[in-house]
Amino acid sequence: MIAAYASAARASGARIVHCCGFDSIPSDLGVMFLQQEAVRRFGGPCTRVKMRVKAMRGGASGGTVASMLNVVKEAAANPALRKELANPYSLCGPDAGKGVRQPNVNSARWDEDFGAWCAPFVMAAINTRVVHRSNALQAQAYGADFRYDEAMLAGRGAKGRLAAFGITAGLGAFMLAAALPPSRWLLEHFVLPAPGEGPSPQAQRSGFYDIRFIGTSVDGRSLRAKVTGDRDPGYGSTSKILGEAGACLALDVPKAVRAGGFWTPATALGNPLLERLEAHAGLKFELLEA
Repeated sequence: MIAAYASAARASGARIVHCCGFDSIPSDLGVMFLQQEAVRRFGGPCTRVKMRVKAMRGGASGGTVASMLNVVKEAAANPALRKELANPYSLCGPDAGKGVRQPNVNSARWDEDFGAWCAPFVMAAINTRVVHRSNALQAQAYGADFRYDEAMLAGRGAKGRLAAFGITAGLGAFMLAAALPPSRWLLEHFVLPAPGEGPSPQAQRSGFYDIRFIGTSVDGRSLRAKVTGDRDPGYGSTSKILGEAGACLALDVPKAVRAGGFWTPATALGNPLLERLEAHAGLKFELLEA
């Protein structure tokens, strides 16, 4: 979309902001929130930030699952697409991130900063790209050597280790099954929810998420934050986030402040959206003691 329509959007004044749901507003605004405090406290941004999903409850969305299956299907048949999907700077332009190798939690591992085992987070491939685009659109406000990754916390001790390896194995098995036509057909027809299906209203109300961030400055000082939501991530919370994002773009961000083009939530909506989410959408952004 950016490659095809960015010039037309700039010329017409259309302001286009993708990823205005659970993917990727908690990640994008969470990093923005942390970095603003880092600049205030440390005089500069955190050049290394980790996001970890501490807890989350919600139902699977049939539409999201269908999108994931389609991505895996297309990537299995297209080497160029696989290369693009593996590039953490794929939304940032051809010259972004040269010489900076991004961390990637693609297996179970111990996270010393959080004192827990962690496992891959299925939405990290989307969220990390959006955060890096926010950095690029702000002239590397998070640093030219900014590094960012996301994962799920699985717990401590033997139980946490087992859970982390279990999550990793399950995700790997799903991706393999999605890449093979026979097993993909079985998943679509007998295992996974169909497009249009999703959690019940009760499941949406009882869902929640708790996301943690830790940032480290260039001189080794650290800062912690968390973002929480009071509904199922995929439906209950996303619907409220999306509504507030639309209202924010229409009412709070004049075109004189943000011109036409493709933006991210943090660069287009920023603090006005953060305030709306806390006031009306059940989200909370908090700093934590180290």
